[in-house]
Amino acid sequence: MGEEIWVIKVGTSTLTYENGRVNLRRMEELCRALSDLRNAGKRLVLVSSGAIGVGMGKLGLQSRPAETEKKQALAAVGQCELMFLYDKFFGEYNQTVAQVLLTAGVVHDDRGRRNVQNTFRELLDMGAIPIVNENDTVETSELEGQNFGDNDTLSAVVAGLVEADFLVILTDIDGLYDRDPRRYPDAKRIPRVEEITPEIEALAGGAGSDRGTGGMATKLRAARMAKEKGIPCAVVSGGDMGNLYRLLDKEPVGTLFV
Repeated sequence: MGEEIWVIKVGTSTLTYENGRVNLRRMEELCRALSDLRNAGKRLVLVSSGAIGVGMGKLGLQSRPAETEKKQALAAVGQCELMFLYDKFFGEYNQTVAQVLLTAGVVHDDRGRRNVQNTFRELLDMGAIPIVNENDTVETSELEGQNFGDNDTLSAVVAGLVEADFLVILTDIDGLYDRDPRRYPDAKRIPRVEEITPEIEALAGGAGSDRGTGGMATKLRAARMAKEKGIPCAVVSGGDMGNLYRLLDKEPVGTLFV
């Protein structure tokens, strides 16, 4: 058997502060932990949100614009900065990164899908870490809520494309709870979900932070998509990158969808 392939998804709320600027410490910790996973023998694909959030910070905007054209422009500025930072931080640990920008049209087209799969396979064979985002500058589906719609869904699509062994979604909450932990201090985390039932779905709220597009509902959708492909999915807090080591050591952390 070859090395396991892990797809790691990181959200805007994990990578940026409330004001939209990059959380450099968090980003550096992420790159260090993922470099360690590479050293432990895992092949990695990183699905990273954050282009629009980083673009906001770069241009000094305080709030996410409503107009699609403005968000496309922010994504163009932010994606450049985002990859520069990933290249810098991963480079410190002797890791090579590659940028892969996807659109739903390419993935849903048979020829395009094969081409994307071939590219992923070659990059992974070369030991590189593909860093994936939706191509927001030319594809407005995520910005307008169609097709992929969010990077949680994109991460599940990518996990299927690369035939991953594990999908990890890093977010600003440490798993699925029996009620909203932001409102109810006595809320209890659900460590393991065997089946995504209507009752489980009802526990997921709406959209997350104003810097991102996802909430727990999109993570459940991604977990279901991964489950249909036979891929386990863990939803864990990105506030502590030590959670990646705990997953490596098969310690219970976050919520595992089996």
